[in-house]
Amino acid sequence: MNAEWSDSVVARAQRHAALGEPARLAIIDRLLLGDASPGELGQDLGLPSNLLAHHLKLLEQVGLIERTRSEGDRRRTYLHLRVQALTDTMPTPLRRAPRVVFVCTHNSARSHLAAALWKRHSTIPTASAGTDPARRIHPRAVAAARKHGLSLAPARTAHIDDTLQPDDLVVAVCDHAHEQLGPRIPDRLHWSVPDPTRTGTDDAFADALSDLADRVDRLAPAVRPPGGSDD
Repeated sequence: MNAEWSDSVVARAQRHAALGEPARLAIIDRLLLGDASPGELGQDLGLPSNLLAHHLKLLEQVGLIERTRSEGDRRRTYLHLRVQALTDTMPTPLRRAPRVVFVCTHNSARSHLAAALWKRHSTIPTASAGTDPARRIHPRAVAAARKHGLSLAPARTAHIDDTLQPDDLVVAVCDHAHEQLGPRIPDRLHWSVPDPTRTGTDDAFADALSDLADRVDRLAPAVRPPGGSDD
């Protein structure tokens, strides 16, 4: 047997075995559309901390999930699904919403980029907002968007209190915003996308845009307008 092919089969078998346990499969389903801390996962799934830690360790060992440290509260970590490790048969949970609102702290980069990407993939309306909006959109965000055929004009920064409407699906695209929102908006998604303004380089903004594009690609087919059929 070819050694490279054998290693690939073994790795796939290990992942299938890990997914064969209902709690671990539920963890993957929960992380498919958004990141979560271990505490949030345990609360959502009703798993005690010792059992959750066991399941997370096995999923990490087979390369299905990875951990990143929060850019907000450095004591927290978030779990991120490694989509490339999944097979194409992974189901996509459906969500219904009249509008999708992307939220970050300053509403100057990630949330606007996510909204621009969303418009390219879905007819469901979108908006963006911040928990502590900056005075303007970051120029490098505008440049990164333009480079990929997206336009952020004539968008302006806005506060979430002035933006949010009933039944909006909120997607927090940064750790700070997610942690600031807390229980105020319990049924939201969280994407732990690193803040490109920390380094301010073109590469950082390109990386953020790429990360957001991958996540929007996954979420857009899963969100349907209120009412109608799931087919």
